Amino acid sequence: MPANFVQPQKSPLLLLLRVNALQTWRRLLSLREQSQLLTSVILCFVVGYLALSFWLFYHALWFVARFPGLGAVLTERLMYTLFAFLFGLLLLSNLVISYTNLFRNRETAFLLTLPVPTQTVFRWKFIESTLLASWAFLFLIAPLLVAFGLVRGAAWHFYVMTLVLIALFIVLPGVAGAWLAILMGRLLDRRSFQITIVGTALISLALVAFWWKAQPATNALLSERTLEALDQLLAKTRFTMFPFLPSYWLSAAVLQWAEGILRGAAFFALVLLSYTLLFGGLAFTQFGYLFYDTASAVQSRVHRNGKWARVRLKPPSQNSARAMEKIGGIFFWFGRDSRALAIKDIRMFWRDTTQWGQSVMLFGLLGVYIINLRNFTHQLSSEFWVNLIAFLNLGVCALNLASVTTRFVFPQFSLEGRRLWIVGLAPMGLARVVKTKFWLASVMSFIVTSGLIMLSCYLLKMSWDRVAFFGAVVTIMTFALNGLAVGLGVLYPNLKEANPNKIVSGFGGTLCFVLSSVYILASVLLLGFAGTGWHGRATWAAEGIIAFVFLSFLVGWLPMKLGLRRLNDFEM
Repeated sequence: MPANFVQPQKSPLLLLLRVNALQTWRRLLSLREQSQLLTSVILCFVVGYLALSFWLFYHALWFVARFPGLGAVLTERLMYTLFAFLFGLLLLSNLVISYTNLFRNRETAFLLTLPVPTQTVFRWKFIESTLLASWAFLFLIAPLLVAFGLVRGAAWHFYVMTLVLIALFIVLPGVAGAWLAILMGRLLDRRSFQITIVGTALISLALVAFWWKAQPATNALLSERTLEALDQLLAKTRFTMFPFLPSYWLSAAVLQWAEGILRGAAFFALVLLSYTLLFGGLAFTQFGYLFYDTASAVQSRVHRNGKWARVRLKPPSQNSARAMEKIGGIFFWFGRDSRALAIKDIRMFWRDTTQWGQSVMLFGLLGVYIINLRNFTHQLSSEFWVNLIAFLNLGVCALNLASVTTRFVFPQFSLEGRRLWIVGLAPMGLARVVKTKFWLASVMSFIVTSGLIMLSCYLLKMSWDRVAFFGAVVTIMTFALNGLAVGLGVLYPNLKEANPNKIVSGFGGTLCFVLSSVYILASVLLLGFAGTGWHGRATWAAEGIIAFVFLSFLVGWLPMKLGLRRLNDFEM
């Protein structure tokens, strides 16, 4: 090699992208070392979801498009509304994941100690957070856009252009989420800010409930003529066509490109491109400095005026500690060591703002859905539709419960991390630790989910025997899904990762959600077949209920049994 030859240095950002791409590729290759049966189950679930969702979207869009005189208008308004709500969900998802990735991540703390520019660290974490927050959006929207293009008879370049538009679109909520995460980084751990956020949310919820109660129900609209009812329904979604919404630019570009109006579609595509370049450029060039200042404040817990450090260094109030002990004393049948572990987990959950923030968001979305159930109460005259809505409502509540158990319960064992050997040396042992986590998660999720299912049954004006039936079903599902999540969390731990989002994104978390979804689908079908009388016998047939109970027992007991057995040979 010549003496004057200097090897060009690679960009740190490109190096980080290359290293993480190789790690991801090796994780995919390592799936072959896992059980081929489990890998096949996941692949079948993914392919089945894509095929089923495409079939449903295609027939739904075809049905709406054939609506006399208003098919095109309804299809366009559905697209505008869908992308507007997905933009809001993407913004929330980017906010939560960006905060965790920037300020609650070991890799970020390690990178900040290296001779790597702060801008580079932020750029990598921004790309990673945007991808983590957007993959589910892409997975959901792909079958819909393919079905839409086939219904409209779009040309081949429509699908290529749609991919480009979506790639531009997901950058904007990523930038907004990162900026909000940096803005909230200094404030989120303050007790006063937490109380303010919770109080504001409660007041907003009360105002929304008051406004919603004053609005006429959908049955009042349906009693009018069809055109008048559609006109009022379209008026309620007019806000999604606000010209300054990024979702409006994406929807308008997709719709006009499908219709062959290329000049109009190109205009909205260029608008989306210009804003993406503007805000993306600001994020890549300026946010790194703001991120470093906020990360320093988060790690040091020092406020500019010096008062914040004294507040954070004060010991916890003895009154709050005694209150937690008194609440734990109610469950006297559990040992003192189990109660202490449960109190520790509750405190850790509450101190991690991103954890309870995501749980509030999930149950808040479910609450909004349940409030809208009042629109169905006066239109269910057929017994078939009554049963269909009831079991669909059960499926929605169960899927929300599965999301909670996969997102929050599955990573609990892995979050012990390198401290697990200390817990393992305790007299109670790892087996009792896992059982305590199972009972704590089951009780907490049961309290929330049972309340929501009871409220939904009340809004659907079901009889008390149906309310008791669905309450019992949700109770069984709660213990089964928590047993599945806890058991798989022990069987597929990731003790090297402190980020729950990455733990859930691994093989075990994916398998947990897939098996939970398959279990819920099978349970709803079993109970629905038993309760509708399609077989010519009385409702609530014993065969269907017994099969559901047996399936729930296997789903909850078998992973727990295998997980507890593995603890005997677990190496810490």
